[in-house]
Amino acid sequence: MTPSPVKLIGLTKKFGDFTALSSLDIEVEKGEITGLLGPNGAGKTTTIKLMTGLLKPTSGRVLIAGIDIADNPVEAKKKFALVPDAPFIYGKLTAWEFMFFIARLYNLSKDGLEDRVVEQLRTFNIYEVAHDLIDSFSHGMKQRLILATVMLRDPEIIILDEPMVGLDPEASRMVKNIFKELSERGKNIFLSTHTLSDATELCSKIAIISSGRLIAHGSYSELEKISGGEKSLEDIYLKITRDAGAS
Repeated sequence: MTPSPVKLIGLTKKFGDFTALSSLDIEVEKGEITGLLGPNGAGKTTTIKLMTGLLKPTSGRVLIAGIDIADNPVEAKKKFALVPDAPFIYGKLTAWEFMFFIARLYNLSKDGLEDRVVEQLRTFNIYEVAHDLIDSFSHGMKQRLILATVMLRDPEIIILDEPMVGLDPEASRMVKNIFKELSERGKNIFLSTHTLSDATELCSKIAIISSGRLIAHGSYSELEKISGGEKSLEDIYLKITRDAGAS
């Protein structure tokens, strides 16, 4: 049996006496776009950092394509790409240089590499400024450049923390269409977001966390039932999180 692209098992993270995440269980099926929702401070970014090996869990496991990231971090990290909410980019490089830097970093094949770089730069509408210093780019342009490097790698799993922040409407639409196309090709996308309209449009499954606990996980129709029949994702989200706060 093919392992799940992402499986979180009893994932818990404590910082001293504070429990940031408590016994989180989430499984992502192949080809899904899973959205992670929750109020500020709910534990979304902590979850992303644990999934990608940037933090070590207090207890629990993270399996990436069946590989325990704690036991074999190098092999696990070959399976996914991470796009953080504030990615670090070498500003004194040009976009063109940065793409080839990433290619060398990940030992990508040199066969047809230049054509692939051009393709991604064109896809994300930054080919015309490919030889400009990244320091001159807006936040949205930097975000598109990071996404271009992700597509250059063609990973099985893409993990994103607030991927639409800083993108103008045209760029946001372009990125959403790319995500949908990748999902149709069997790629797996896990993203955290505050934007409920993005989650509604993109996600086949949604996980909602509050105060570090998973309070709901399922498809839109499943969450509708959990919420007692609310129709919009905004109403579903508010009902579920309010009920969790009252329990």
